Amino acid sequence: LTTPLVRSIKKQYPQISISFMLKEQYKNLLKYNPNLSEVYLYKKEFSTQKNIQLNGLKSKKFDLIIDLQNNFRSNALSLKLGAPVKRFKKKNFYKLLLVYLKINRLRNEPPIPERYSRVLKNFELDEEGLDLFMPDAISSKLSDDKKYVGFAPGSRHFTKMWPKKYFTDLGNFLGKSGITVVLFGGKDDMETCRVISDEISGSINLCNNDDIFETAVNMKKCSALICNDSGMMHVSCALKIPVIAIFGSTVEEFGFAPYKNKNIILENGNLSCRPCSHIGKEACPKKHFKCMTEITPLIAFNKLKLLLESR
Repeated sequence: LTTPLVRSIKKQYPQISISFMLKEQYKNLLKYNPNLSEVYLYKKEFSTQKNIQLNGLKSKKFDLIIDLQNNFRSNALSLKLGAPVKRFKKKNFYKLLLVYLKINRLRNEPPIPERYSRVLKNFELDEEGLDLFMPDAISSKLSDDKKYVGFAPGSRHFTKMWPKKYFTDLGNFLGKSGITVVLFGGKDDMETCRVISDEISGSINLCNNDDIFETAVNMKKCSALICNDSGMMHVSCALKIPVIAIFGSTVEEFGFAPYKNKNIILENGNLSCRPCSHIGKEACPKKHFKCMTEITPLIAFNKLKLLLESR
């Protein structure tokens, strides 16, 4: 979600050298990004002034730090580097208003990539959407002579996950239409993908140990992706694969909807309890989980047909 800002800065100011810091588990998202001069991995040791790598960063003498995380760690680190800082305004108070009082002050807010760009005064993003750059040496496990639709059923929180049975039913609908279902996910999604794949005749389970490049090269063979409000949704957008995103406990106003990519969002707009969280919960607070259970496989199947026919 930060890549539109990185790319747009580099386009408008090609002489600028851009460095990026992120946690090690996310490094491959930016490893091959040509708009970056350097990628640094955040380490807990940066909390001490005696850390050698921290001193090396200080010696870079950055002209500007853009803090899009704006949390305790990023605040502390940016202060130690001694450069002017522009920080992303998270508007957490507005999120709390929407979750707990259902007062919506985020209705007219743009998506997160555009909110990120507001850290720079009067700065405009280009129209190209999200980026994910991959090495050339990776090949797909999928053939060119079949029609595939991807499923990404995982999420970090239960209330953001469409029921496994619904993915299974949808997958078998698709199988009868001559479409092969491919399962995608990371190490935390292994069991979910296995259970669903076992129940869908002819499906292919490509869930892996968080190998984003393997996931992406295979996902590119798919005509569309069905997913929850999750990181896989953004991967699909970066690859320009049409996506159906199923939103349960969260809502589009938080800013994390599909960005600059063909999509259909499925959500239950008839519930007064939505959103119950801005990140998701481990169980439905109302015990009925209607935000997901009332979005049936038939609804998703019909919307998918519309999405594929509009390509």
